[in-house]
Amino acid sequence: MQYRISRIGEALSGHSGIVELMDDLGAAMAGGAAGMHMLGGGNPAHVPAMQAVWRQRLREIAADAPYCDRLLANYDGPAGSPSFRAAMADCLRTEFGWPVGPENIAITCGGQTAFFFLFTLLAGEMAAGPRRRILLPLMPEYIGYADQGLAPGTFVSQRPRIELQGDRQFKYRIDFDALRVGDDVGAICVSRPTNPTGNVLTDEEIDRLAALAREREIPLLVDNAYGEPFPAAVFEPIQPVWRPGMVMTFSLSKLGLPGTRTAIVLGDPPLIQRIRAMTGVVGLANNNMGQAIVEPLLAEGKLIQLCRNEIRPFYQAKSQAALQVLAEEFGDDFPWRVHRSEGAFFLWLWLPELPISTQELYVRLKERGVLVVPGEYFFYGLGENDSDDWAHRRQCVRLTFSQSTETVEAGIAAIAEELRRVHRGK
Repeated sequence: MQYRISRIGEALSGHSGIVELMDDLGAAMAGGAAGMHMLGGGNPAHVPAMQAVWRQRLREIAADAPYCDRLLANYDGPAGSPSFRAAMADCLRTEFGWPVGPENIAITCGGQTAFFFLFTLLAGEMAAGPRRRILLPLMPEYIGYADQGLAPGTFVSQRPRIELQGDRQFKYRIDFDALRVGDDVGAICVSRPTNPTGNVLTDEEIDRLAALAREREIPLLVDNAYGEPFPAAVFEPIQPVWRPGMVMTFSLSKLGLPGTRTAIVLGDPPLIQRIRAMTGVVGLANNNMGQAIVEPLLAEGKLIQLCRNEIRPFYQAKSQAALQVLAEEFGDDFPWRVHRSEGAFFLWLWLPELPISTQELYVRLKERGVLVVPGEYFFYGLGENDSDDWAHRRQCVRLTFSQSTETVEAGIAAIAEELRRVHRGK
């Protein structure tokens, strides 16, 4: 049979960076890629202290037969568990003083779904008025957004200012002098910490973006998957900001629960009601296991303490160790820099004199048993001419340091050897 595929079907089912990334991740994690050094993907580490907490919570759930039966055999409402949403709102009021309640919160099946809903609501052909787009003010940005636009040109983005720091580091900053929020922009979107670079936008940058959004009467979307108050994989002091008119998302995945596919959307009640309705249409209800595991820890204030005392130090130590291995293995054999590691689970390499694309480097490393993510996928929405002419987008690679010490060390050593071969023309 020859299937006739719709335009939206083509957009959602064709080749994409995020599908390739998740295919590789799934094969490696399922044991189908024996001996593969998995430095691609965003899978969280198995943090021992957190794994013990999750196992204990599962034992507690299983021991409470009536609760366990309800959890497994009943649908939640499409907005999520009322008690979990209340606990989340209480946490945000207590921790940050934000004026929010359960009506400000909706649960989705992971952060990827949350942003698909948000982009679908806020960009594209409008029910009233001209077509709208999503502004990404700092490229590179999360690979998973790139293919979520249901029409071409959903995203418009901007090159960063590149600030060199010392001999080997650099940092991206928003170029506010060049930033334009056109009349066709329906929302501004950033991740903080930024996936893929580990960049943490400063409080001043967030305030300036929020002011621009208010000026235009559009929302500022902040993807908080790695941020405060959980999982708190932030190595720089920041003050999270939310106010009416903003939208913030949180994720249980980076706590160490990606299998539960649970994200939280915080926003104004009218938008939250639309997210609730979209969940009902697309999937009826959400996975309620993640909410059940986390709710008592959230309600009792234990979750934030675990994040600050266990998760943040764990990833900060992993980051520092990976940077040390990088310096030892790469040395001065070829030009390289690494983005300042300020949060999340990644190192972002810049190879300014790389004689091949990072897509080709990805293929060569995969043959050596090392998976990375080529940087090209993280640059989109720049406009055809701009992206084609910008060599920087073909010179960057994302590595994760969340895997075991042995995997990270062996993977970086193999990358260094392959880069030496590339620069020797082999």
